[in-house]
Amino acid sequence: MRSPDHHFIDAGGIRLHVVAQGSGPAVLFCHGFPTTWVSWRSAMQATTAAGFRAIALDMRGYGESDAPDDSALYTPFDTVGDVIAVLDHFGIGRAILVGHDFGANIAWNAAMMRPDRIAAVFGVSVPFLQPGGTSFLDQLRSAGADGFYMFDQMTPEADAKWADAAHSIPASLYWLSGEAPADQRWDPFDPARHMLRPAPGAPTTIDPAYVSEMVEVFGRTGFHAPLNYYRAIDGFFSLASRAFAGCRIAQPSFFLTGAADGLNAVRSPTENSLRETLPGLRGFVALDGVGHWPQLEAAEAFNAALVGFLEMVCSDT
Repeated sequence: MRSPDHHFIDAGGIRLHVVAQGSGPAVLFCHGFPTTWVSWRSAMQATTAAGFRAIALDMRGYGESDAPDDSALYTPFDTVGDVIAVLDHFGIGRAILVGHDFGANIAWNAAMMRPDRIAAVFGVSVPFLQPGGTSFLDQLRSAGADGFYMFDQMTPEADAKWADAAHSIPASLYWLSGEAPADQRWDPFDPARHMLRPAPGAPTTIDPAYVSEMVEVFGRTGFHAPLNYYRAIDGFFSLASRAFAGCRIAQPSFFLTGAADGLNAVRSPTENSLRETLPGLRGFVALDGVGHWPQLEAAEAFNAALVGFLEMVCSDT
């Protein structure tokens, strides 16, 4: 299969690195923390083989894309703008979005903010969080859940904690994966079970070449900009709670998670609970024995669910 073409595009003064391959209906992939477009390589190949045009980008702050220092430039207002800039660059009117982790948050928010451009969403690991009322972080603060991992990720000291990519990348991959023992696996509410503990190595379910590439990339770029996504959360919620309160995602959607993903403890997503804010939900899958990295830990099952959803969406249009 032909390798993807690489592009550098301007997104309102931010240079983004974008890769694209194949032809057909457009599918745009948005990654999360801490990875790059490379995490989608297998999914892009499967998508292309199924007759779609696969596009992925290094999100701002990552890889070969620009990395502004100011955390205020990492809200979904900014990153959704990046998504639209990519679609505009390729002359794409509407696209299906696939997002993991923070990339899922971007995909959901893009569907909410720009339904004219986003035809459907395949969200991974992070469900849609409907704006309105007290933010979930303020709810946790009020409940005294000071050990919640995001609060640590927001601090200036987090940059140094993550800085040694040769340690932080394999450690975070392992502790968030389904391979880590259940009683030791990452717990987002327990600082003693944090994701940067010494680990026996990266999970065996993840390609070692991928791990090596991420160690090289983050050893070069650092983690300050990626961690800015956490630092931008409060600012976005304070605005979105007014502008988008009560919004739901009407487009066709799908949610996939690893059954062993520690993030499930935050929202406890189920098909029924998701339908309250995702009336267009077409499916829900929790992959047994898989943690936070389903597209890496269980690529075959992940790709089958993704392609099935893409074909379903396109058959309905």
